[in-house]
Amino acid sequence: MKILVTGGAGFIGSHYVRTLLDGGYPGMENPDVTVLDKLTYSGNRDNLPFRAANLEFVEGDICDAALVRELLPGHDALVHFAAESHVDRSIDAAGVFFRTNVLGTQVLLEAAVDSGVERVVHVSTDEVYGSIAEGAWTEDWPLAPNSPYAASKAASDMVARSYARTHGLDVSVTRCSNNYGPYQHIEKLIPLFTTRLLEGKQVPLYGDGHNIREWLHVDDHCRALQLVLTKGRAGEIYNVAGGTELPNTAITERLLALCGADSSSIRLVADRLGHDDRYALDDTKIREELGYEPRIPFDRGLHDTVAWYRDNPGWWKASAPEMAAR
Repeated sequence: MKILVTGGAGFIGSHYVRTLLDGGYPGMENPDVTVLDKLTYSGNRDNLPFRAANLEFVEGDICDAALVRELLPGHDALVHFAAESHVDRSIDAAGVFFRTNVLGTQVLLEAAVDSGVERVVHVSTDEVYGSIAEGAWTEDWPLAPNSPYAASKAASDMVARSYARTHGLDVSVTRCSNNYGPYQHIEKLIPLFTTRLLEGKQVPLYGDGHNIREWLHVDDHCRALQLVLTKGRAGEIYNVAGGTELPNTAITERLLALCGADSSSIRLVADRLGHDDRYALDDTKIREELGYEPRIPFDRGLHDTVAWYRDNPGWWKASAPEMAAR
């Protein structure tokens, strides 16, 4: 099988590609993989092996229709990770989010139709649902995005739906809870707090810290994506949950303990604009239809993630100047 992976030099995409190339998905040994990545601040060529014989890397923009039309022919499947994904950045500069996440998705799907690509997975987020006080979102829950980032992803989901209905494209959409793990850019909560604590700095906790998120290890997420790619139904949406629901204060306390710090390292800051209170996904559908189940307990995964950042300062310190400027 020949697979085009967009955003394959980013956090989740690169984990998926590395696992593919390592033969980590049964029935998908020795695939040919093409990675298309713009290498923005959050993409890193070093996240991928340099000398894999069955990997082709192309630096480029998913909004570049000519490039996408040139690349896609001959690929059996498209797994679409490429996106602007940080809520804070979307508040400051929404335009790039709508360009990449909405227009870029449309360009890709149009080219997939024209090229006869047999299977597409569009990777989305639980944030399209908004905020939920109790219970959990099912796939048919109305969309109510509260940030420009979430709105752009909700729009991209609708683009995918339209190409399934109008053109008969075999595309499925996945919506995941908060990911964590190695190689995540340090703008996100867990790597930001971890790296700051490892350097003896304070961590900026929004508001009162009681916003609740559900956490999913990147390896469990990528296994779920592979199940959707190989077994998912056309036009369907699949929620991918981690099963661990915690307030940000609890995450912070765990990271303080793992990094040998105490509560004096916490600095409360003004809350994010439009900050959602709670996310929670009902992933019954992917469990019952495709046999998905997360394997990595949160505390073990968090311990291993902190250890990875402790052991790889050269990787994350390359992002430190850019983050300091924000």
